[in-house]
Amino acid sequence: MNLAAMQSSEARFDKYVAGLVEVIGHADRAQPLRDYCVGLLMPGERKSVEPLAAVTAPARVAAQHQSLLHLVANAPWSDAAVMAKVCQMVRPGIERHGPIEAWIIDDTGFPKKGRHSVGVARQYCGQLGKQDNCQVAVSLSLANHGASLPMAYRLYVPHEWIEDAERRRSGKIPEDIAFKSKNQIALEQIKQARQQGLPQGVVLMDAGYGNNSDLRQGITQEGLIYVAGLVPTTTVWAPGTLPLPPAPPWPPGTGRGRPGKRLRRDDTHQPVSVKSLALQLPQEAWQTIAWREGTNQTLCGRFARCRVRPAHRDDPGLRRGRLCARPSARSNGCSSSGRKARPSRPSTGCPRCPRRSASSGSSISPTPGSSPGGAGASSATTRNSSRRSGWDVTRGAGGAASTITPRCASPPTAS
Repeated sequence: MNLAAMQSSEARFDKYVAGLVEVIGHADRAQPLRDYCVGLLMPGERKSVEPLAAVTAPARVAAQHQSLLHLVANAPWSDAAVMAKVCQMVRPGIERHGPIEAWIIDDTGFPKKGRHSVGVARQYCGQLGKQDNCQVAVSLSLANHGASLPMAYRLYVPHEWIEDAERRRSGKIPEDIAFKSKNQIALEQIKQARQQGLPQGVVLMDAGYGNNSDLRQGITQEGLIYVAGLVPTTTVWAPGTLPLPPAPPWPPGTGRGRPGKRLRRDDTHQPVSVKSLALQLPQEAWQTIAWREGTNQTLCGRFARCRVRPAHRDDPGLRRGRLCARPSARSNGCSSSGRKARPSRPSTGCPRCPRRSASSGSSISPTPGSSPGGAGASSATTRNSSRRSGWDVTRGAGGAASTITPRCASPPTAS
């Protein structure tokens, strides 16, 4: 990088931090915030206050540590206001690559060693690919083919934290914070984004969220189109098949109960799993689709699409489009090795695995892709204001689930 480029990058960074200072308030926080953001961008595995102080001010580590600790531990500003400011500053840079095409629902796990960080529990951690001791934050990101940006970010607080008065007290969790599942948090974030008037896109989510019927129904009620991953056992009504109508009312005077309201099934009217339906599709129903260049080869797979009706609770609503993925033959140019070519997260189904499928909430073209950089919050940072554990969990107006993520928003400004 030449001198002019370095000066330009530094000027853009100063402008970015100055925008955040406008939201967090007091001028005394300006320099600590700038140092904190610099520390997050610097190389280093641990991003707790002490290592950041050593990186940003090696000649006065003790004083810098106290300054950054005060910034982290006393965060009276609104996290929602900071996220809105970040979106306002960064979104124009993203939209230079094209309009917003997708809203990505995802969660990010942060491995932890102890048990005192707010929300830490033994749960699934995406970074580790298994259940382990970690914190989990739910995010909603704007994305196009150029970049992605978290516009909502909230810590998931498990039941054991909400129901334990001692842990709530030590973690300073406000009394009005009740338990909310990840799916409930995601749906709230979508509603808030709609209220803010942000540019809409197709809602993308993996099977961890897509398999929840309440979330899918809530997204539909918001008037949005979704592409959701499903587990193989999810049941649907195949094309051309329908459940029986509700039982008719009994004749007057029979003394029987009210007429039935639920759709009925019998031996010849039964839903099928999405895996069974995918395996029954004819060969000509599949087509090869490439969505982007990978590190070694083009990421592509064979997909098929058909119209189905959700079978959960015998939903009488509209039919949904279903997009299936199955293994690709090596001869079609999709893969030159035995490795699995996986789409970017959240995925609409692994293109080399016949067990996953995706359901779309409306009739849309089969374009299985999401943010080219993966989930928008995969590089986000949280902070714990009561422990020096390194992650940046704030307690803004929204409560213990709020976070500030200046680091994950700054790279798109340069791109």
